[in-house]
Amino acid sequence: MLVDSRRGLVVSGGLLAGAALVGVLVLLPATAPAVQAVDDAVWRWVGSAHSDVATAVAVALSWIGSAEVNWPLRGAALLLLAWRRHWLRMTAFALAVVTSELFIGPVKAATDRPRPPGALIETTAASFPSGHAIATAVTALGLVLVFARPGPRRWRWEVHAVEFTAVMALSRVYLRAHWLSDTVVGVLLGAGLALGWPALLMLLRHRRDPTASTS
Repeated sequence: MLVDSRRGLVVSGGLLAGAALVGVLVLLPATAPAVQAVDDAVWRWVGSAHSDVATAVAVALSWIGSAEVNWPLRGAALLLLAWRRHWLRMTAFALAVVTSELFIGPVKAATDRPRPPGALIETTAASFPSGHAIATAVTALGLVLVFARPGPRRWRWEVHAVEFTAVMALSRVYLRAHWLSDTVVGVLLGAGLALGWPALLMLLRHRRDPTASTS
């Protein structure tokens, strides 16, 4: 699953710390105006770059990052991992999914950040953080980590997973469904959880039994 679990934990910790830092900057009264100024500038720019083709692409990307797509993929992955008896991988992916979902609702309710005005699609709940960005990062990166074998090929898939997550997150900004900072926190948080759980479980198993496999 991971070649170096300690390194995975370090990278995961950095991603989660980055999400926490940006979140504090978004919410702290002393820094919130500066962050909002950047978000407003991006909001104005995407509004001026509007086109029918770009909107259609953004809507499609937003749908791919929705619960309607993510949950069937997650369910199929968990069933396949169970069928193959890859219990460690299944548990890591399940924990990443569950913990990421637990973040979304409570944090949205606690922050209650308003959505950007003029959304091009229907939105619900508060804006911060982006549930689409969190879910897509967990699903895309998580699937690569639990299914692809370590090596150059998996590294390329990891890069593609991150690229797709970033593009999907930006589609939400383009559609004015989220502020840019909402999606930045979402991507960092989702990626940190997707990487952190397998790294932690592998490290714990190795400490208990150095000869154990990652299944």
